[in-house]
Amino acid sequence: MNSNSSNVNGSGDTLLKGNDPVRLDVTTAVAQLLVWPFVSIDFFMFYVFLKRHVLRAEARYVLFAQTLLADAIFLLLTDFVVITYHVFLLLPVAMCIPLCLIMDTLTHVSPAIIVAMSLERYVAICMPLRHVHIFTPNRTKIVIACVWLFSFLKTFVDVAIFFSYVTSAYFSQLTFCYFEILLLQKWHMTMRGNLYILNYAVVLLVLLFFYRSIMHIAQRASGDDKKAASKGQRTVLLHLLQLFLCTLETLCPFIETKIIEMGNIDVYLIVRYFNFLAFSVLSRATSPLIYGFRDERFYASIKQYARCGMISVSTEK
Repeated sequence: MNSNSSNVNGSGDTLLKGNDPVRLDVTTAVAQLLVWPFVSIDFFMFYVFLKRHVLRAEARYVLFAQTLLADAIFLLLTDFVVITYHVFLLLPVAMCIPLCLIMDTLTHVSPAIIVAMSLERYVAICMPLRHVHIFTPNRTKIVIACVWLFSFLKTFVDVAIFFSYVTSAYFSQLTFCYFEILLLQKWHMTMRGNLYILNYAVVLLVLLFFYRSIMHIAQRASGDDKKAASKGQRTVLLHLLQLFLCTLETLCPFIETKIIEMGNIDVYLIVRYFNFLAFSVLSRATSPLIYGFRDERFYASIKQYARCGMISVSTEK
């Protein structure tokens, strides 16, 4: 256990010595330019959702609001971690544990909400007469509560294993805040990786079933029903893209661990920043595109509140 602890801190010290200041400044600046626009869009859409009763009354928008909230918080926390790398802010392990707990929980929330949103579209298109009875406001809230609870329990298991092996001296050691500091045993990391693969394989099969069922309805439907089914089919397809990006994101830490074990810090930094920008940011940037801008009702609400904001600003001037 102690050897694992020293590796964490040793990696942090080596990380500082191996940094190219110019490259670090550029990559951190690019991260800010990509993260903050999407965070702003997510919070603005969440504000629109809270203000519009017609949106709060429908299950798909309630589920969409959860993705906006979870993605925005996740992007803020991961951006904080990026900034700690930039300024070389090493924190005690004890302070990193709550941050890692929240971030990992949010990582689990995204694919679970994707499944719930795809299920809602499946029921709306394949069982339209039962949709209003299945996805009632109360049942939608129960689904959301189960998603958050299930996501937290997954992370709690990892943290419980961590506490069963850790010593008190480890909590005071300084490190960067990433989840690998909680994986002190090699078997734990292997088990966690295998469970991730199994989890995403099951989710993938479920989404493929939804997609195939909706596609079958779209082929048989006509008129407005065919249009709705086709749109639902494209939505589930975009959810599959989200899931693919989420899967790549969860595999990134294992790839990064292998690279840092090779001792090449420069390559490690490049890969870590690329993974963050390409998968953490991109996978969560697709959520507003899927429902916020593609959905006519939500998009109309966005334009209404955006115009109100511009009118308010022009009036103040």
